Order: sequence, then C-alpha cells, then structure tokens
Amino acid sequence: MWPQGVIFVALPQMGPILVGLLAPHRLSGWCDSLRKLPWCPPYKVLLLVWTAIYSVMGYASYLVWKNMGGGFGRPLALPLGLYIVQLAISWTALILFFTVHTPGLALLHLLLLYGLVVSMALIWHPINKLAALLLLPYLAWLTVTASIAYRLWRDSLCPEHQLQPTGEKSG
Repeated sequence: MWPQGVIFVALPQMGPILVGLLAPHRLSGWCDSLRKLPWCPPYKVLLLVWTAIYSVMGYASYLVWKNMGGGFGRPLALPLGLYIVQLAISWTALILFFTVHTPGLALLHLLLLYGLVVSMALIWHPINKLAALLLLPYLAWLTVTASIAYRLWRDSLCPEHQLQPTGEKSG
C-alpha cells in the first residue's frame, strides 16, 4: 500500500484541514446554539466521524485504483472522476455547513452528494466489491448530516419549530 495508498487515504483529509485553517473560530459551537438538536453529536464526534469516513473512502478509492491497474488512464476516468467530483462537493458542503452556516445550501449539496455516492458505489461494485461496501458508512453518515442540516434549515425558516428550553412555551 505504500506510498500510493497513503496518498489516497490522506487526500480526502485536505478539505477538512483547509476548512479548519480558514475558519477555526467558526467551527466549534456550531451545534450549541438554542436550536441544538438532542441527537446532534458533539463537535469533536463530528470531526472524528468525518475523519474516519474520509479515511475509509480514500482507502476504497485506492482499492479501485489498484484493481484498475494503477496509473490514471482512460479506464479510471469514470470511477475516479466521480470520486473527485463527490469529494469536491463534500468539501463544499463542509464549508457551507461548518463555516458559512448555511444549512439550506449545505442540505442541497448533501442530497447531490448522496446521489453521487450511490452512483459511485454502483460503478465501483464490479471493480472492487469491498470498495463499494466501504461507502455504506459514508451513506449512513450523509443521512445523519442531511437530517441535521434539514432541521437547522427548517428552524431558521420557521422559528416556531425551534426547540424551547424546558418550562417555556412557544408563541
């Protein structure tokens, strides 16, 4: 696996690292507002899960690359091209969600991302079954993230849906 595998595993981490460097003051506390969802994971858990997901996804892309003979020829254009596009959309969703705090736009990107990851899994399956299966946790995590984005977006449009502190009634 050395050194190509390490590069494939490290590449997806570049987006979150860049987000962290560009806006470190805007990252922590994003889910600690009055609209906090009871099932929203703590910030550090979100970072840990995204890191794990990106690492697994990077390893899966390495498996596809290796099974297709390595290099970057025409046969790899679709499987790895889709991977690069979804990676860019994923990084954009992170920026929209964690630094710009626009959950509605992040939700649109996450829904697009969901379709791209499903497409990737279908294209990767004949090439490497394990690589396709390794995308399943990513799909599950996108579901969680999209549900958080949806609730934050909905609450920003309809303040009456916001969670109220115990003992207070809305409206």
